[in-house]
Amino acid sequence: MRLGIGSYTYAWAIGVPGHMPERPLSALGLLERARALGVGVVQYCDNLPLLELDAAELEELIARAGEYGVEIELGARGLSGDNVLGHLALARRLKAKFVRFVVDKDGDEPSPEEALARIQQFLPEFIEAGVLFAIENHDRFPASVLQWMIEALGDRHSGICLDTVNSMGALETPRDVVPSLAPYTVNLHVKDFRIGRIPGMMGFEVTGCAAGQGMLDIPWVLDHLRGAGRDVNAILELWTPAAGSLEATIAQEHRWAESSVAYMRTLIPD
Repeated sequence: MRLGIGSYTYAWAIGVPGHMPERPLSALGLLERARALGVGVVQYCDNLPLLELDAAELEELIARAGEYGVEIELGARGLSGDNVLGHLALARRLKAKFVRFVVDKDGDEPSPEEALARIQQFLPEFIEAGVLFAIENHDRFPASVLQWMIEALGDRHSGICLDTVNSMGALETPRDVVPSLAPYTVNLHVKDFRIGRIPGMMGFEVTGCAAGQGMLDIPWVLDHLRGAGRDVNAILELWTPAAGSLEATIAQEHRWAESSVAYMRTLIPD
C-alpha cells in the first residue's frame, strides 16, 4: 500500500466552477506537490484531465514522474465511448493499472443495468490492455448495486475505487460500505469528514476536514482492506470548505494536505 495525492486533494487550487484562481495548479504543478509532500502516487481525475494536455506537456509529465519515481493514476467521469476509450489509450501510455470512472456526468445518469451494459461493451479492450475498469462509489448507487456490477463484470477485470464518504449520497456510511466493498477494492480515496448540526439545530451538515481530524476511522478502513487481501494505493482527498476568500481557501487546502499526509504517514509508511 502506497500513499498518494490526487487532483481532488487540491480542488480549489486547480479551480472549481465559479472560483478559478489566477494561476490554477497544473498537472505538472500537482506532480511537484507530490514530490514536496514525499508521496509516490498522483491520481489525475476529471477536474484535471490529462486528455487535455498536448503531446509535449504529456511527455514532460511522464518524464518528470519517471525521474521522481512517482506512479500516475487516472480517473475519469462518464461512460461515453470517446471518454472511456480515450482514457484507456492514455492508461496504456502511462502503464496505469486501472482507470477509475464515476458513472454519472452532466445529466447522464444511467441505471445500474444500463451502466453495466455500457461497460461490458468496452471490457474486452480493457482486458486486452491489462487495465482494470474501476467504478467509484459516487452518490447514487448503494454498495449492493456496485457489488452486483463488479461480480457481473468479473473481479479479475474490474474493481471498486472506494471513497470513504461518497456513499452518504446513497444513505450509507463507511461502516455500511467498507466491509462489503473491501474485497473488490483496487484503489482507496481517504476523505475525512465531520457531521454536525446546522445553526438553529434544524438539520445536519457533512463537512470535510484534514485526515485524522474527523469521524472517519482510517485505521479501521485500512485494516479491512488488508484483511481482505487488498494491497491498494491510498489517495488523499479533501473537502476543504470555502474560507473568506479564494486565496485563504487555497492556503487552508494546502495546510490540510500537509497535515493529512503527516498523519497518514503514521499509518502508511510505504
